[in-house]
Amino acid sequence: MQYFITKQKLKELEIEYEHLKKMIKDEIAKEVPSLLESGDLNPDFTSYEEVLEQNQNRLEEIENILKNHQIIKKPPKEERDKIFLGANVVLRNDKHKTEYKIVGTLEANPFEGKISDESPAGKAFLGKTVGEVVSVGPAQATYQILEINYEDA
Repeated sequence: MQYFITKQKLKELEIEYEHLKKMIKDEIAKEVPSLLESGDLNPDFTSYEEVLEQNQNRLEEIENILKNHQIIKKPPKEERDKIFLGANVVLRNDKHKTEYKIVGTLEANPFEGKISDESPAGKAFLGKTVGEVVSVGPAQATYQILEINYEDA
């Protein structure tokens, strides 16, 4: 699977990856000897194992993303009139104006104005140009595209 991410998200993942590696190494070095001193499997040890497993799973997940990522780049100048990954899009429906950034699934957060290229809305907007009217979702909400830019793609 290919993960489309911004440079900022790549930096965040690299920092989290290094932090988790260090934390797991430190946990093993410090926690295991004291937890094993009692000689039996106690609740503290079971809890420790669960936390360690969660951290190791997240570390593996990040490794996979780092091995299979592609940085979102601006399209060539002659294609910047269309919506692609990384586009900041200003839209208007009957009620108000809104702005979204089209991102990969890992960065999608509608509360921050970031929608995935794989979401129904993201799919509907891809390839469209300023002035087009797009219908989205089961309720067929319509949006007119007012502006497309790639300033911080």
